[in-house]
Amino acid sequence: MKLKLKETPEQIELIKALGSKSPAEAAQAAEAFAAFIAPVAQKVLAQAGTAGLIYRDSLYDEDDSPSIPLDLYYDEGADYVSVWSQGMAGGLPSSQVSGLQEMKIATYRLDSAVSFLKRYARRGRLDIVSKAVERMSQEVLVKQERNAWAVILKALAEATTNSLAHVISSDSANIFSVNDLSDLMTLTKRINTSFANGTPANFDSKGLTDLFVDPETMANVRGFAYNPVNNIGSVSTGPVALPDNIRQEIFRSAGMSEIFGVVLHELIELGDGKKYNTLFTELAAASSVTIPGGGGGTFDSADKILVGVDLSREAFIRPVARQADGGGTFTALPDDQFVARQEKTGFYGYLEEGRVCIDARAVVGIAV
Repeated sequence: MKLKLKETPEQIELIKALGSKSPAEAAQAAEAFAAFIAPVAQKVLAQAGTAGLIYRDSLYDEDDSPSIPLDLYYDEGADYVSVWSQGMAGGLPSSQVSGLQEMKIATYRLDSAVSFLKRYARRGRLDIVSKAVERMSQEVLVKQERNAWAVILKALAEATTNSLAHVISSDSANIFSVNDLSDLMTLTKRINTSFANGTPANFDSKGLTDLFVDPETMANVRGFAYNPVNNIGSVSTGPVALPDNIRQEIFRSAGMSEIFGVVLHELIELGDGKKYNTLFTELAAASSVTIPGGGGGTFDSADKILVGVDLSREAFIRPVARQADGGGTFTALPDDQFVARQEKTGFYGYLEEGRVCIDARAVVGIAV
């Protein structure tokens, strides 16, 4: 994530005022600069993260207590629904069984603070100030992503529908194939049934829409351009390649952006030994649901998880507080902890949000 301030005369003048030796002038400039960077940081956070693709924002007024009427989101007519959410930032998401009623959501504050020497401001060093604002936004973003994916992976590890776990194993060890994706699309259809286990009358689910994979799996996908797609195992018909136009497109694009209409997203945090994979391994081990492993048996540290989601269901919700005065969701304020002899100025920013999965039928996975 890169953030760069424009070097306009007005911007430079404002930055220089931050380093003023006059406390009144410096304080006034700090207030103005904080008001300027808040919407910038808010826009960066909305666009830079991967979880923003999955979660839908639900605004509520700050100091209010957000809630969700579950019967508007879930088509079961009776009994209970399971909801996964966190009680605090960094906390282990828990599954809450609730009747069809309004559910109160626990939210938490994510914040960060940065500071720099006033002499950089007096010199008009926009590059230093830009890096400080970038660092503040990145620290909040890292916390957002970790909390958002913890809820997704917890729901995936614990969910069952129609006696089916939401994770399937790959056909062959260490290889992702086109057939694996086809099987995952079938699983998505099987778990999206009506309350009578039939075809829903008003089917609002499009099925699997997005698949989040690790870089090694994307290398598998690039290999579709020069490897047969049925070369896994014993195939009597001989090797079969993808159509020429598709293989040429893979060469031109250095990969594929989608397969069977399912959009592929590459995540560095997925893969052997990476943090999301490690987190899912721990959640799968603690789950009462038997999660299959990619090479047979149950899921363990030798396996990696590919996460598929159905974005048409709007099952993942991010309640986020809206400021009473400005209407934004990110607040930036001058940090007044520094005394004059420290020759420092700084800012802190925060937002209040929660993460919740209200329908686990929207998340599935492949163990490789």
